[in-house]
Amino acid sequence: MFKSAASSTVYADYNATAPLRKEAREAMLVAMEIGANASSVHGAGRKAKAVIERGRDQVAMAIGACRDDLFFTSGGTEANFSVLKGACAADPSLRLIVSAIEHDAVLAQFPDAERAPVTADGVIDLDWLRHRMAEWISEDGRPFLSLMFANNETGVIQPVADAARLVHDAGGLIHSDAVQGLGKVQLSVVDLEVDYLTLSAHKIGGPQGVGAVFLAAGAPYICQITGGGQEMGRRAGTENVAGIAGFGAACDAAVSDLDGFAKLAQLREKLENRLKTEGGVTIIGERVARIANTTCLAKSGFRSETQVMAMDLAGVAVSSGSACSSGKVRRSHVLSAMNISPELADGALRISFGWQSTPDDHERVADAWLAAAMRAGQLSTPKKETA
Repeated sequence: MFKSAASSTVYADYNATAPLRKEAREAMLVAMEIGANASSVHGAGRKAKAVIERGRDQVAMAIGACRDDLFFTSGGTEANFSVLKGACAADPSLRLIVSAIEHDAVLAQFPDAERAPVTADGVIDLDWLRHRMAEWISEDGRPFLSLMFANNETGVIQPVADAARLVHDAGGLIHSDAVQGLGKVQLSVVDLEVDYLTLSAHKIGGPQGVGAVFLAAGAPYICQITGGGQEMGRRAGTENVAGIAGFGAACDAAVSDLDGFAKLAQLREKLENRLKTEGGVTIIGERVARIANTTCLAKSGFRSETQVMAMDLAGVAVSSGSACSSGKVRRSHVLSAMNISPELADGALRISFGWQSTPDDHERVADAWLAAAMRAGQLSTPKKETA
């Protein structure tokens, strides 16, 4: 699992994009050599089509799905758009509820949708959802819940299966954005009991610009990008053959090393304990289950953008939140939904490791953060970790 990075830079922003895996790069290079359209019926076209179908098998296997229930998109944002718009177009009675911590790729589709609150730990409030489903009446239409599998900022894992049962009992449907869960924990659409699941390749070491949608049998859906019959009529447009090949290969590599990925939790615990002891930080979501690679820390008075810039100058790449919101100076809606104080939320930093991270990377991140905090006057005196 742990490999030495050739660069002196420590990359700790895997939740934004993971470095491309060797297996994905090799699969893409082979696919690029075909140089044909997968919709063509000649020999080269059939080879390109075979690459796509192999990728479909690999991605479907990674989530325990039937291959025919999966279609490819240009990424996670399009996948979310396709599900939410496509389902509601197919069944106008659907009434969307989104968790308050969803990615903007979900929230932006229906800005007026009802928001499901979360607890102070960043977990959807199941008591609220249970009460909301119990009071649901037929005149309200059908409930349609969108609940991510794991939050991109905090790493907090959501009780998707529990929520699915509550929504299904009320006659509704559920979608889960599993972009941050794929290749990090064992995913099963059967165990999660979801009607829709959305994925992206570049979070697990696959290429950017390719994603996927799982549609359960019978789940309502109308194609949102029309113009051709590709992807079984669910998404028109020439398929990204090389991207799909890389996606499939990355899935195989990630799923085969789930045990290795889980070991990141031990390194994270050591990192967090050091930063709490020596830096006085608050760890967001530490009391509940999280993806093993993610730490969201916060310190009042030490602004997020200052931390990111100081870490970058020290050769450490981290993020202040969703990379999709980089360049926008705004408080995290995720932390606001958790009722984190504005002062603490303004000092939040996301650190995320992955398949190429080493134990030394964790130490260097801690060293860099403590040095930055000292320079910014956030630490009164240097502290040494006790044995």
